[in-house]
Amino acid sequence: MSKPGNGQRTRRRLSVDERRDELIEAALQLFSTQPPEDVSIDDVAAAAGASRALVYHYFGGKYELYLAALSSAAKQLSDLLEIPPEGKPLERLQSSLERYFDFVESHAAGYTALLRGGPADRSGEVGEIVDGIRRLLLGRILHALNIETPEPVLRITLRSWMASVETAGLDWLEHRDVTRQELERLLVDQLIVLLHVAGRHDPTTGALFDDLTRQEFADPSPPDPDRPSMTTS
Repeated sequence: MSKPGNGQRTRRRLSVDERRDELIEAALQLFSTQPPEDVSIDDVAAAAGASRALVYHYFGGKYELYLAALSSAAKQLSDLLEIPPEGKPLERLQSSLERYFDFVESHAAGYTALLRGGPADRSGEVGEIVDGIRRLLLGRILHALNIETPEPVLRITLRSWMASVETAGLDWLEHRDVTRQELERLLVDQLIVLLHVAGRHDPTTGALFDDLTRQEFADPSPPDPDRPSMTTS
């Protein structure tokens, strides 16, 4: 019986789930570097070292593969956005925002295609994945702010801010003329301003803003002179 020669590698036999995950990972890598409409089944098969027939066997077609890849990316994002158990609310939110932009940067083309349309009808299954990511992000924000059920004004304010985060992510990927750190700080400061304004329309949101202000300045360390004050009227 012949043995593999030098330079040859033996490939261990993968389970059905492992092989499927390998194909999804190959697809995610391709969707992260080029628009989904430019990625073919043959591209995915080549990247995974598999046959075209095997990709069709597991997914049935490109649309199904795209959905599987997006679902996998959404699961990765869910894991990334776990709120740190300690720290002030804005610090915890800042940490989640950093992880969100880790995802944006590592899945740039896929993120852009996801929000701008992609090859599928966003009112269908792709739209459900997008909405699921948004619900996830809203839940993480509420958790960071220690809010279980938001009042209407707060809910509207947070969803408006989330739309700004998505737009900022797309703009940053296109231009990259500010650093990620600058962008993340800008977005946190924008949320502070939005909460301050919303607090004028809703006492509960106003109380939340006051509480965040107290916690932010409870630290005896000197304030950052480059950061806008939370008490701006």
